[in-house]
This record gives sequence, C-alpha cells and structure tokens, in this order.
Amino acid sequence: MKQRSGKTVGAKGRHRVQSQLPREYRLSGIFLVGFMGAGKTSVGRALARHLNWAFEDLDERIERLERRTVPEIFRESGESEFRRAEHAAVRDVLTELQGGAVKIVALGGGAFVQESNAALLGASGVPTVFLDAPVEELWQRCLKQADEAGAERPLLRGIHQFRELYETRRKHYLQASHKIQTEGRAFEEIAAEIAATLGLKKIEIRTQQGEVE
Repeated sequence: MKQRSGKTVGAKGRHRVQSQLPREYRLSGIFLVGFMGAGKTSVGRALARHLNWAFEDLDERIERLERRTVPEIFRESGESEFRRAEHAAVRDVLTELQGGAVKIVALGGGAFVQESNAALLGASGVPTVFLDAPVEELWQRCLKQADEAGAERPLLRGIHQFRELYETRRKHYLQASHKIQTEGRAFEEIAAEIAATLGLKKIEIRTQQGEVE
C-alpha cells in the first residue's frame, strides 16, 4: 500500500490526514459512473463517510461555475455547451487530485459516455466504478427523485426512451475499471463493497493535539 501523509484538511489546518491507497492508483480519487437513478450521489456520500474522504457531485460543480442549473444549460444553450462545461470540470477535478486532493466524484449520466472524458479518466489512473441496476428500478428511482424534489431531468421522458438511452450508454459504462450492482441494496452496503473491492481503508484524521477522529 502506498502511504500518503501530511495532508491538511478543515479550517485553518486543524486536522491532518493519513491515507492508504493501492499502489496501482496514481491519484487519490474515485469516479462513480452510471445511468440516471444509479445512486451515484447517495453512494458517493456514503463512501465518503466510510473512508473519511471528500465527496463532490460534478453536476453541482458545473452549476456553480455556470450559475445555472443543468436543465437550464440544456434548455438555453444545448447539450453541446453542457458537455463542454462538463469536460472542463473533469479536467479541473483531475488537476486538483494531482495537487493532492482526496475525493470521490459522482459523474453525470452522460459524462463517461463522452470519449474525451473516458480517455482523460483512463489516462489518469484514477479508478472508475460503474454502479448498475435493472432499468426498471432505475426508472422508478428517477420518478421518485423527481417527485420528491420537483426537479427537471432534461433526458427523463417515457420508459421506452429511457430504456433505449440506458442500453446505448451501458456499453460505455462497462468500460469502467470496476462494476458494482446496486439493485435493492443499502447505500452503506454498496460503499463498503467499493472500499473492499479497491482495497481502501478508512483514513485517520488527527487533530493538532494528536487525537484520532
């Protein structure tokens, strides 16, 4: 295992982090990929808690930078503009990882389908994890999320179009370095499997007084 130590996190450097990562991964990150409803954000947050890593949703980064929601970008500027912003965000995250950041990143459903993004991630050496589930379960999850949040989904239409898009994208998701089934499983259980699959252990967070958190 490769040791990374002395990383400072938190306000005013109050904590120091020690992490252990497998040698084959050159950067301290994990990218979660998969279709709408796969649970990338929820699993990512659970995995962040499990490992004491930071978590980021790439779509949220894009919205902050563009000062518009994803549906607004699609509606006002089109998909091509969104993909441009998305690729720039992927590059920025990888730059941060090269600078020593340690984080789990949830990608939007179409991000890993873009060859430029997949090539960039593959060259980085950062593990990519495909979260999969039957398309019917993904559809039901998306409907529930939309109802609860009152949110728009630019690519969420009828079940037949949803299924076709899923089948088209799945072959790209299968190029990820790892695949995890999420059907009927708790987020914490999935997070624990990812950590075990990648050989990751929870990092130690020490205060300036030397106490472990």
